[in-house]
Amino acid sequence: MTTQETIQIFEKFVIGNYTRSPVVLVQGEGSYVWDADGKKYLDLFPGWGVNGLGHCHPKVVAAIQEQAARLIHIANNFYNQPQGKLAQLISESSFGGKCFFCNSGAEAVEAAIKLARIASAPGKYKIITMENSFHGRTLAAITATGQPKYHKGFEPLPVGFSYVKFNDLDAASVAIDDATCAIMLEPIQGEGGINIADKDYLQGLRELCDSHGLLLILDEVQTGMGRTGQYFAYKHFGIEPDIMTLAKALGGGVAIGAMAARPEIAQRLVPGSHASTFGGNPLAAAAAVAAFKAIEEEGLLENARRLGEYALSRLKEIADKFSFIKEARGIGLMLGMELATPGEKIVKECMQRGLLINCTQERILRLMPPITVSKEELEMGLEILEGVLKEVKG
Repeated sequence: MTTQETIQIFEKFVIGNYTRSPVVLVQGEGSYVWDADGKKYLDLFPGWGVNGLGHCHPKVVAAIQEQAARLIHIANNFYNQPQGKLAQLISESSFGGKCFFCNSGAEAVEAAIKLARIASAPGKYKIITMENSFHGRTLAAITATGQPKYHKGFEPLPVGFSYVKFNDLDAASVAIDDATCAIMLEPIQGEGGINIADKDYLQGLRELCDSHGLLLILDEVQTGMGRTGQYFAYKHFGIEPDIMTLAKALGGGVAIGAMAARPEIAQRLVPGSHASTFGGNPLAAAAAVAAFKAIEEEGLLENARRLGEYALSRLKEIADKFSFIKEARGIGLMLGMELATPGEKIVKECMQRGLLINCTQERILRLMPPITVSKEELEMGLEILEGVLKEVKG
């Protein structure tokens, strides 16, 4: 089909709840994608962070092919080998927790909310989250999200959530009351604008939770699986969470979500208390196991650290050249550039020149390259971006 034929099918049969670029992507490999007209793009925001290993990583593709020929899905009242192996990899790469599997970040957050409530004392059900946070699109997840624009039209929202300023320990402390059971946050706010938690702040939240008998939930849906140069971003801050949520890059491009929790907390989810029909199915779990294998065998954590430092230094150099750029920031390959003016025009012009990036919060340009990216690919993308910025300045 042509690009226009595909678009016409979407307009007729697909609900229009996304703002879509008039591009039909048909193939991907590594850091690149191609559209139906044969145009090639350097993708530095692949799959909204899902394609953390780039497009169609060979190890993930091989694992999917092999598993699909053997066993695609079974019910969770049977054991399956890939799910068990994946749980072991997550646990041994993090804080020794036990895992629940689902299909998305929002579902992982829902599981964390339910677990926090059921694992706390009777009457404790409130969760404190952060302003400008993002935790997903289900009713509980958008309520946990500290951005009113996501709440509009869906009221009445579930009760039990309050929002405090990010990186403000005193605000979190004041918000705690007798019904509070947990504090939940992203160590780096992604959709909120690449806002990085201060180390003292996260350590202070850990101490605050310990002193008040609260659970600390870290949403690592976007920061997990090597994005920041560590398997999980909390490792940069010298703390451990009680509960952690994962998704996006976990499956190397395949839909999967996970919640990990300390064993003594995890045991509160007993048969009948929570479930997910497709969660941890053999196909998705095998893909995620292959993602771990690729990260280890190809030294991708080090690649993310090394190239993240390089990219951030280059973004700061670029920022210094333009008065309308306020700041460049990030950890590993989770990068943002804050503008004094709206950035959507820049994103569109970059796409015209064969570079895919993102703009969030209207003024934050966001780059989340695959952790397999090369220095040459990064430099190519940054040169295109700088060229577009020069045009905007002109």
